[in-house]
Amino acid sequence: MDQLFTEAIPVIAAIEEAGYEAYFVGGSVRDSLTGRLSNDVDIATSATPDEVKAIFPKTVDVGIAHGTILVLHESGNYEVTTFRTESGYSDFRRPDEVNFVRSLREDLQRRDFTMNAIAMDRKGKLIDPFGGKEAIQKKEIVTVGNPDERFTEDGLRMMRAIRFVSQLSFKLNLDTYASLKKHVHLMEHISVERILVEFEKLLLGVERKKSMELVVDSCLYDYLPGFKSYKSQLERVGTYSIEELKNIEELWGFLLVLLDIENIESFLRNWKMPMKNIRFIQSVVRLVKQDPSFLQDKFLLFKEGEKAAVSAASVRAVLENTNVQNAINAVKETYKDLIIKSMSELALTGHDLLAWTSDRKPGPWVKEAMDGALQVVLTGKVANDKVAIKEWLNTCNLM
Repeated sequence: MDQLFTEAIPVIAAIEEAGYEAYFVGGSVRDSLTGRLSNDVDIATSATPDEVKAIFPKTVDVGIAHGTILVLHESGNYEVTTFRTESGYSDFRRPDEVNFVRSLREDLQRRDFTMNAIAMDRKGKLIDPFGGKEAIQKKEIVTVGNPDERFTEDGLRMMRAIRFVSQLSFKLNLDTYASLKKHVHLMEHISVERILVEFEKLLLGVERKKSMELVVDSCLYDYLPGFKSYKSQLERVGTYSIEELKNIEELWGFLLVLLDIENIESFLRNWKMPMKNIRFIQSVVRLVKQDPSFLQDKFLLFKEGEKAAVSAASVRAVLENTNVQNAINAVKETYKDLIIKSMSELALTGHDLLAWTSDRKPGPWVKEAMDGALQVVLTGKVANDKVAIKEWLNTCNLM
């Protein structure tokens, strides 16, 4: 049994000693059976939230309406959720009604896929009423029970199904996939924030090419913000070595260049993406599209930074079908040779400029002078020396 489980056994033992059932459930059990590492474990119990709180001295009500209590234990913090059933998914995402039950089977029955409907007791014994272990052995994604019912209950499960194809290298059960295609229109009820989380996990998975094929084949792309008009471009994703792209910013950069999106900020805002991420992806795309190569422009390389430049070089290499590592090495060598790598290293400050020109007020001219000085220092035309820079600025009438 993995260390994550053994560390949590005292929590399960305490619940059992109080007269209730408790088991490890969900993704952590699945990951253990597939040999993947989990970040945490989830515990399900026959005890109600109030009963759980009575057992442990320190708890937090993190999701008490749905039966979840965070137990603060000396061995760690654990989410403990009461066995429950759900009904009435009027928004095709969240249950209208949640009922706490004492039956583990009823709790497992409400889950999405059989591989996620396996419980494990503190001795390592599996409780697997829906054949989840067999599905894992077959590397198959199968819904618990009727796939039409599971996808109608929660449209996001369709996105999760394809994400699991990418992450686990599993295949979709034929009936499950047929139902997914039939109900894909329910994706319109799912929030963009939820879709973004699943889509980015999909892009980072080992079978990202296969998953993108399924996104197109199932017409799920129709419900991804801004993608509806780009079927032909999305069909070409699999012809590129996108498995060589290492982070999500590179993958977004690749997609935006492939789709030839002009207004990147507007496009990504529709995905409800944080502005910090948007700005970085914009830098990557800007460098990818730079012609001639940004490696020939030391000022641009300095401004955008090594991280964005490495990502841009990777994306460009994938798009041009050239060696990614060679492209990365070229960036790192060029960046290493920059005379300075941050504005703090420039032997000139805005305060210097204002001190030298006491008759001028601060304004756009300060930035223009700083950028000019930076440019000539980076290209080696002027030494990174305060006196030398001042002489050059006087010569060029920039102050």
